[in-house]
Amino acid sequence: MAILNLKTLDDSPLQRDPYEHLVVKGAISPEMIEELNRDYPKIDKPANYPPEELEYGPRFAQLLEELDSDEFKEHVARKFEVDLSGAIKTITVRSLSEPSDGNIHTDHWSKIITLLVYFNPEWEQEGGRFRVLRSPSDIEDYVAEVPPMAGTILAFHRNDHSYHGYKSFQGERRMVQMSWVKPSRFAWYAQQLARFGTHTAKRISRMF
Repeated sequence: MAILNLKTLDDSPLQRDPYEHLVVKGAISPEMIEELNRDYPKIDKPANYPPEELEYGPRFAQLLEELDSDEFKEHVARKFEVDLSGAIKTITVRSLSEPSDGNIHTDHWSKIITLLVYFNPEWEQEGGRFRVLRSPSDIEDYVAEVPPMAGTILAFHRNDHSYHGYKSFQGERRMVQMSWVKPSRFAWYAQQLARFGTHTAKRISRMF
C-alpha cells in the first residue's frame, strides 16, 4: 500500500504569485502519519541529515523510497512543467528547529525545485510556519503561510525572487527536505559547499 497519495498532488493548484509554489494537503493519511512518526529517526541536534546517516523503521524507509522514485519525480516535473530528467536529487531529514532557522532566503542558485514533507500532528505556534514572501527583508509581507502539519507537502520553483522563511521557532519541527539540483557536478558541489558553510556557521554561533 502506497504512503503518498499522488492524486492530491496532481489535483492541487500551482500558484504563480509571487513565484511558482504548491501546497498539497492530505498527501499522507492520518493513519499513515502515525506509523511514520513511530518509525521516524531519532535526531537530537538541529541539523539536516542524509538518510544514510540515520536509523529508522520500515514505514519511514518506504516513504523515502517513494519520494526517491521516478514516478514521484515525474508527478513533480509535470506539475511545475520542468525537466528533471537529469537533475541530481538530494534528500535530508530534520527534527529540530533552532532560533536562527527560518531567515529569509531564496535557496541556493543550483536548485531547480525544493520540496518539503511535514510530519507534525499539531501546530499551534506562531513561529515555524513557512511563508511564501514577496520581500527579501520583511517576514510579514507574505502571500501564503503554511503550518508544518503532518501530511502536507510544500514545493516551489527556485528563482532569484523565491523568498521564503518563517518566524523564529525553537523545538521539534519534523520534515523531510528534497531538492532537485541542476544537472552538473559543479552545481551539486556548490550546493553542498554552501550547506556546509551554513551548518559550520551555526555550530560556531552555538558556542557563544
